[in-house]
Amino acid sequence: MLDSRIPQETTAAPTTTGGFDDIEVVVADAETFAPFVEDAIAEYRLGLESVTAVDSPLHRPNSFGLLGGVLEDDALVVKQIAFATNVRAVEAVPLEEFRENIVPQFGKQYDDGERGFWCDSRELLKIVREFENAGLEMLGSVHMHPDWHRIGPAHERGTDSLSERPSRMDEYLFRNAGWPLNIICYLESRGDGITHTYAAWRPPGSEDPSARAREMTIRFFAQGHNGAA
Repeated sequence: MLDSRIPQETTAAPTTTGGFDDIEVVVADAETFAPFVEDAIAEYRLGLESVTAVDSPLHRPNSFGLLGGVLEDDALVVKQIAFATNVRAVEAVPLEEFRENIVPQFGKQYDDGERGFWCDSRELLKIVREFENAGLEMLGSVHMHPDWHRIGPAHERGTDSLSERPSRMDEYLFRNAGWPLNIICYLESRGDGITHTYAAWRPPGSEDPSARAREMTIRFFAQGHNGAA
């Protein structure tokens, strides 16, 4: 992985939700993701502004949410998204994890504290309890990938492309978190607008370090027909 690449890999305090190993379908109401999309677009625009601003520090777009939901028939149904504080660059546990494990495996570029997301463990526990009180389970997370290889600083363009597919770094963190659902939202500039695309992933098998994340089918309720969500 090149130093110029700006992935938005994520992690959080490891937790495991069992019983979902054979689930291949994710169902959601698009409105459930509206707060996340709003936050991701705001982050994306800040990144664009920082690239063109004179004497402005570079802002690396980063947005992350936790997913609460239920298992219904053959699908994971996402019903709620919650945000938590990113402590990637300030708390001892993520600093040690990046220094001792991530940087040696994936490159010196991960010394950059703006790369990645690590949930505040106290907030994570609070959100898990809030989900449980609402009759929901912690299903996993959603995070953004921007088209930084095209709209970032000139010296970072034309590098390995980001997309809605997970990087090797994403897969490492998916495996360690142990959540059954990991959604990536890819944002890119198109003309005068910004598009976004979702893809859902199961974590790689823990028994095989070289295993890749497995794509899940993600379906959104038709507008006005979201009674199951």
